[in-house]
Amino acid sequence: MELPATKLRIGLVIFPLILLTIAPIIYLFLGYPLYYSTSTYKHLSNSSSSAISSPSPLPSRYNHSSSSSSSDYYKTSSSEDSEPSLYDNEYDDTYHDPKSLSLHNNDHLSISSLNVDHQETPKKEHRRKKRKRNCDIFSGEWIPNPEAPYYTNTTCKAIHEHQNCMKFGRPDLGFMKWRWKPKECDLPLFDPYEFLEIVRGKRMAFVGDSVSRNHVQSLICLLSRVEHPEDDSQQDFNFQRWKYKTYNFTIATFWTTHLVRAEETETGPAGPNSFYNLYLDEPDPTWASQIVEFDYIIISSGQWFFRPLFLFDKQKRIGCLYCYIPGVRNVGAHFAYRRALRTTFKTILGLENFKGEVFLRTFAPSHFEDGEWDKGGNCLKTRPYRSNETELEGMNLETHSIQLDEFRIAKRDKNKNNGLNLRLLDVTQVMLLRPDGHPSRFGHRPEEKVVLYNDCVHWCLPGPIDSWNDFLLDMLKYRDLTRLK
Repeated sequence: MELPATKLRIGLVIFPLILLTIAPIIYLFLGYPLYYSTSTYKHLSNSSSSAISSPSPLPSRYNHSSSSSSSDYYKTSSSEDSEPSLYDNEYDDTYHDPKSLSLHNNDHLSISSLNVDHQETPKKEHRRKKRKRNCDIFSGEWIPNPEAPYYTNTTCKAIHEHQNCMKFGRPDLGFMKWRWKPKECDLPLFDPYEFLEIVRGKRMAFVGDSVSRNHVQSLICLLSRVEHPEDDSQQDFNFQRWKYKTYNFTIATFWTTHLVRAEETETGPAGPNSFYNLYLDEPDPTWASQIVEFDYIIISSGQWFFRPLFLFDKQKRIGCLYCYIPGVRNVGAHFAYRRALRTTFKTILGLENFKGEVFLRTFAPSHFEDGEWDKGGNCLKTRPYRSNETELEGMNLETHSIQLDEFRIAKRDKNKNNGLNLRLLDVTQVMLLRPDGHPSRFGHRPEEKVVLYNDCVHWCLPGPIDSWNDFLLDMLKYRDLTRLK
């Protein structure tokens, strides 16, 4: 009877030892592969199904676009092999409000349905985030901005009377409450503190006609939240200078009708339809003789080229516009405009000691309806267009195309001055969408006995033109931003 009991005791000792020995081996060959293959299958099946079907949305605070997959969220903003964008802007300094991020790229929402709360970039929490390389900051829509405007005709004294729409009783004020929103990224609203820090110790010149002066007035008004400049213009309205002493920053305007040398003649009727002699191969000396001392130059022109002109090259008359004189070739306005732009760029590129930045601010279309500017045309719309409601055509398209062509040529030739940087401030499409932003008849008191046409060329202040300084600041921040190759 003792033998079985002894065997039983031995078995009770040995059997657990055997189990302890073989259990890891059984798990290694059976259990672990089974568990691993199951979890892997679940992972792969989820991944493949998400690649085929629509993905599950990310949490709303990270869901920048309803059309991008969750796997795309973890990718870099653009592939190294992708073509560089027309607007190569690599960083996004915008402060993102988590509550409003889901509105950024919802194209199906109408403008009127959006309620976007603007958040200014925090001064002490300025974060540099990667911006999509394919972001075109000049392609987008106007969206509501209920916090605007950021100055008024009482807080800023730089507003010219003819653009002071609030003073002269424009009844609708909604035109001030919009901001530009690029399709693929954000454009921060103008930060006057940041702007003045960037341009500290610099000089900025605006070369152009009265629309250029309109731009300057907008900039001065936006900067007035920080500092009011001292006027150092020596009482010359067309060639003004303002000094920001705290920042040692100077703004100057050089008023020029055609960028090249122009002389008003006594030929034809006086007033808006008087003839000008245009010397297409000679820059206007009023700006060409002084521009080398500036760090930034913003050049623009356009409207004056559609008036009666006599055209000269090497002191010889080569044609005219609207002259109808026997023996004088009647050429189009765009021929003169192209030549004037080429002479302007050639002059700047030839400045040996100039190593600054030059911005070509593109043509801002007018919005006359029911007649031309001198035949009763007016601009009475009270809301912006959507981008699919209008398009560049005719004169506006041709003018803009010439600007892009001449900018490309200048970029190609700028090797003659390697220290110079050419930039394109392309506001044409942006401003095409703003027929509501002009003074119309609200540039003077209704009872005044003055001969003024409805103004559908310049821009109310405050108004859509303030966005030009949003673009300007963004381009100053991102110096590698390029538009055309």
